Amino acid sequence: MSNEAQLPISIQMAENIKKQGFLPVPVQTINEEAETSRYFGGSFLEFVETAKALGEKCIFIETLYLEDEDFFYDSGLDDYDENDNYEDCDSEQESSSDKKDKETTPMWLDPEDLDGMDLSLLKPELENYDKRLGEECGVRLTLPGPDHIVVDIFTDWYDKFATLVDEASEEIEADPKAALKKMQEAYARENAEDEHS
Repeated sequence: MSNEAQLPISIQMAENIKKQGFLPVPVQTINEEAETSRYFGGSFLEFVETAKALGEKCIFIETLYLEDEDFFYDSGLDDYDENDNYEDCDSEQESSSDKKDKETTPMWLDPEDLDGMDLSLLKPELENYDKRLGEECGVRLTLPGPDHIVVDIFTDWYDKFATLVDEASEEIEADPKAALKKMQEAYARENAEDEHS
């Protein structure tokens, strides 16, 4: 195993950027919503060629880490209504007829209803990545300017993790009700095992 393979991805990428004739500039995103970004669709070498063609002298490099929230389902939808107010299901009093209707109406699930669910209940292999929490999983490279051009480069292990997350998310989106049932069964099994141990 080479020394480069043992170095964190942020250091490896900084060295590669220097070899290509650019200054790697470490940065950290504070407010993603305030930034205008255009995501680059090519490889690292194509990104470097683009930087050269644009006459750039430096490339911003931001280290990405595996976080707790990466293990949970995110539909990508926010819980906002049309007036940008949080929807509060408990804010209105329910009449007895509303309660009766809810009891007789079949439950329909939307993938958004499962936001925040632990994806390891669908893909137990995800639990193998718990030990990597807080580790560097990739870097975000940005060409500075009014419209940032951005590319994310990830480690091999994170690509495998992301594939499992995508598979679990697709399972939820294909059939939320079946996915919820499977997660509930896995959760019940885990609790039963914990009680017996």
